[in-house]
Amino acid sequence: MSNLSLEISIVLFIISAVVIVVSGTRIAEIADRLAQKTKLGQALMGALFLGFSTSLPGIVTSISAALGNHPVLALSNALGDIAVQTAFLGIADITYLEANLEYAAASVETLTQGSLLIVLLTIPLLATAYPLINIWGIHPASIGLVITYIFGLRLVAVAHSSPMWKAQDTEKFETSIEETDSSGTVKLWGYFLILAVILAIAGYGVEKAGISITRSTHLSENAVGSLFTAISTSLPELVTTIAAVQRRAFTLAVSGVLGGNSFDVLVLALCDLAYHKGSIYHALTEHQVFLLALTILMTGILLLGLLRREKHGIGNIGFESFLLLLLYLGGFLLVFFSG
Repeated sequence: MSNLSLEISIVLFIISAVVIVVSGTRIAEIADRLAQKTKLGQALMGALFLGFSTSLPGIVTSISAALGNHPVLALSNALGDIAVQTAFLGIADITYLEANLEYAAASVETLTQGSLLIVLLTIPLLATAYPLINIWGIHPASIGLVITYIFGLRLVAVAHSSPMWKAQDTEKFETSIEETDSSGTVKLWGYFLILAVILAIAGYGVEKAGISITRSTHLSENAVGSLFTAISTSLPELVTTIAAVQRRAFTLAVSGVLGGNSFDVLVLALCDLAYHKGSIYHALTEHQVFLLALTILMTGILLLGLLRREKHGIGNIGFESFLLLLLYLGGFLLVFFSG
C-alpha cells in the first residue's frame, strides 16, 4: 500500500476520513448512554472508553509509522493529534450558544484530567535531554508515561466518587438527553466495540495514505503527520465532542478530548516499543518539541478557562476557546511553511 499512486492515496485518505466521521458520530451517542446505564459518570467514560476509542485511528497511524521506520511521522501525528483535538473544543464551543462550554463543563474531574495531561506532556520533553538510555530498546520515559497514566486515571476515578471539592453550582447544564432507547447494556457495549474497530481500520487507511502522499509530494513527514494525518485521525474527537455538546453532555465532551489527548501521549510509549532503531525520543526534532510546548500551552489555557468559568466571551465563546483556535491556527501555519 505504500506504493499507491497519489490519486489513489488521496481517495483512500478521503474515504477513511469519511468513515471516521460517520462512526465517530454514532459512538458519542452510545458513550453517553453507557455513562448513564453503567453509572461510571461522563468524566470517566470520556477519559477512558470514549477517549481510547476515538484515539484508535491516531494510535494505529503512529504505531504503524513507527514499525515502518517513520519515527518523524509517528511522533508528529501523535503530538499533532493533541494540538488539533484541543483546538476542537473551541469549535465545539462555537456550536453551543447558551454559554461557554468550559463554563458548563467545569468540574474537579476535568481539572484533574487537564493537570494529568500537562504532567504526561512534560515527560517526553525531559526524555529529549537526559539521559539517553535504552533498557531492552525502551526508554525509561516510556515506563514513566504508563505509570503516570495509570495513577492519573485513579485520581480521576476518586475525583468522581469522592470529590474533596466541587465547582460552585450556577446553572444546571449537565442534563443529557433522556434515555429513550431500550437497548441493553451488553448490546450497547457490542455496538461500541464494533465502531471502535471500524475507527481503527479507518486509521490504518489514513496512515498508509499519509505515507504515500508524503512520498509523492514535496511535503515532509513532519508536515503530513502533524497536520494532515493528525487532523483526519482526530476527526472522531471533533464529531464526538460536537455530538456530546448537542446532547448537553458537556463533561463527556471535554473529558473525551482530554482523555484522547492523554492516550495520544501514552502512544509515544507504544511507538518507542515498536521502533527498532533505538529510542524514538531520540528522533524528536525541534518541530516535535515545538508541538509539545504548544500543546502544554494550549492545555494550560484550557485549565484556566475551566477555573475562570467565563459564561460569555469573545464572539460568544470563552477567552480560552478564542486563544486555543488562534494558537492552533498560528502553529498550523508555522509548521506548514517551515516544512
